[in-house]
Amino acid sequence: MTITKNQVVSLSYQLTVDGEVVDTATAEQPLEFIFGSGMLLPKFEANIDGKTVGDAFKFSLTAAEGYGEVDEKAIMPFPLDMFMIDGKLEEDLLVEGNVIPMQDNTGRIVQGTVLEVNDEGVTLDFNHPLAGMELNFEGKIIALREATEKELQKGHVCGCGDSCDCDDEQQGGGCGCGCQ
Repeated sequence: MTITKNQVVSLSYQLTVDGEVVDTATAEQPLEFIFGSGMLLPKFEANIDGKTVGDAFKFSLTAAEGYGEVDEKAIMPFPLDMFMIDGKLEEDLLVEGNVIPMQDNTGRIVQGTVLEVNDEGVTLDFNHPLAGMELNFEGKIIALREATEKELQKGHVCGCGDSCDCDDEQQGGGCGCGCQ
């Protein structure tokens, strides 16, 4: 069986950026996803398309193929009073490198990384943490199977595989795998 659309792919990988390992998935705890569902970077999927169980892979994605270039417009200053709760500044929250959930003008939650805190305010970066970076992947295809109808409807892998019945009343409306 080769990787094609709507198959559940299980793979191990190591992601390095500038020679530093930034993410991994092991054979014991692989990354599982429905191929072609849009859950992963398109160029990542293109590089594993057609592979079979046991195949190794090694490839690099440019910043544009990964999380894009750094967008300077996504780095924004905010006044300190925005971070006050009950009239008190949340100083432990305002630490360089912390990720703070914020709400955009449509009500969507976006993650901002604290770049700088000073008397003037706080500067947050809303770019993806890996924006502007070349991504180097190396790994192996661990398993392949057809996605179940339930997984295709939910749009993600159910950890129970074919036995998943997330609507089963006896299981409290969920099978414990997170697809409810």
